[in-house]
Amino acid sequence: MLISLILSRINLPVIEHAANEAEATEEQHSSAWQYRHLMLGVVGIFAYVGAEVAIGSHIVSYVALPDVLGLDPKAAGDMVTYYWGAAMVGRFAGAYLLNKFSPTKLLAFNAIGAVILVLISINSTGAVAMWSLLAVGLMNSLMYPTIFTLAVAGLGRHTEEASGLLCTAIVGGALVPMLFGFIADNSGLRVALLLPIVCYVYVMWYGLRGSRRTATV
Repeated sequence: MLISLILSRINLPVIEHAANEAEATEEQHSSAWQYRHLMLGVVGIFAYVGAEVAIGSHIVSYVALPDVLGLDPKAAGDMVTYYWGAAMVGRFAGAYLLNKFSPTKLLAFNAIGAVILVLISINSTGAVAMWSLLAVGLMNSLMYPTIFTLAVAGLGRHTEEASGLLCTAIVGGALVPMLFGFIADNSGLRVALLLPIVCYVYVMWYGLRGSRRTATV
C-alpha cells in the first residue's frame, strides 16, 4: 500500500508507441482483454509462479521425509538455497540462450524438463528424490520473462494494460501453494507434486501453441 501511494504521486513518463502496420490491426481491439495469447499468458504466469512457489515452500518438508533423506529442519532448510540458486544461474544462462534459440521452444523445453524432474523425484527415494526436485529451480529460471514477453507481443498501445494483468497473475504464488498444502495434508507430499506437473504441462502448451497470435478472445 505504501509503494502504491508513492507511485500515485510520481509522474511516470508516457510511452508513445511508434505507428506501424500492426497498429492498424490493434485499433480494432478496445482492450487488452481481447487478445487470446495475452489471456492465455496470464494463466501461464499464474501456473508458473504457483508451481515454483509451491515446490520452494515445501522442499523442507519433502527432504525431511524418511524415504527421501530424513533431514532435520535446519539441514533441510539449507537445501532450499540450491533450488533458488539454480533459478538464478538459469536466469543468466537464459539471457544468452534466448538470443540463440526460439523463446517458445526454450519455454516448452524447460517446462518438459521440469515435468521430468518432478516425476523422477516422485518415483525415487534418497538423494535422487531430493536433487531432482531441487534441479527444477533451473528449469523455472527463464519461464517468467519468456511468458511475459510472448504475452505482450504485438499489443502496441495495450501493452501497459497487459503488463498490469500479467503482474497481477503472480497471485498464483499465493493460491497454488495453498492447494498444494491441502493435497499434501490429505494425500501426502508426493501426490501433491502432481499439481506442479499440471502447471508445467500448461506452460509447455503455452510455449508451443497458446502463445501464437492467431485469434482474439
